[in-house]
Amino acid sequence: MSFGDPNNPYGPPQGGGQQPNYGYPQQQPQQQPQGQPGYGYPAAPPVQQPYGGGYAPAPVAMPGSVKAARVMLFVLGGFQVIGGLLMMIASAWFSDQFEDAVNSDPSISAEDADAAASVGTGIMIVLGVIVLAFAFWAIFTGVKFATGRGGARVSAIIYASVVVLFSVISLFTANVFALISLVLGILIIVFCANRNGSYWFTRPQY
Repeated sequence: MSFGDPNNPYGPPQGGGQQPNYGYPQQQPQQQPQGQPGYGYPAAPPVQQPYGGGYAPAPVAMPGSVKAARVMLFVLGGFQVIGGLLMMIASAWFSDQFEDAVNSDPSISAEDADAAASVGTGIMIVLGVIVLAFAFWAIFTGVKFATGRGGARVSAIIYASVVVLFSVISLFTANVFALISLVLGILIIVFCANRNGSYWFTRPQY
C-alpha cells in the first residue's frame, strides 16, 4: 500500500498543501448588521428631520432698532395718556375760569357766559378723548411688534408721521416740548423703514 497512490482513500489529500479544518465543515463568520453599534461598526448618526418631523426652527430675535422704536411708541403713548387725562380733568377748571372772565364784562349776559363756558368745556373733553385715542394707537401698535407683521409696521409709520406733523405745528407756537415728540416720531419712522425693520416685519411665521 502506497500513500503516494492517488487512488488510495487513506492517503493525504492532494493539492500540495494542508487544508484548514480537514474533515469538518467550515463555518462562515457572522456578519454584523449594518448600522448597529458594535465592534468595528460605528453607530449611524441621527438624521436631521425637517420642520414638521420633530425639529422646530430657531426663534428670530427682534433687532435692537425695532426694540427702540417699540419703546418710543410706549413713551409717546404714555405721555399722551397723561395729557389726555389732564385735559379732561382740567375742563371743569377751564369752564370756571372762562365763566369768571366773561362775567367780568357787563356787556355779556349770564346766559351767553354759560353757553360759552359749556362750549369750551366740551372742546377740552373732545380734545382729551382724541389724545387718549392716539395713546391707545401707539401702545397697541407697540404691543403688536412682537407678533405683528407688516400691518404693525405700517401702523407705526403712519402714527409717527402724524406725530411729526403735529409736532412741527406746535413748534410754530413756541412749544419747545414738541421738539421731543418730533425727534421720537422721526426715529420711529427710520427704525421701522430701514433694513432691520424690513427683516423683522417680513420674517417667516411658523
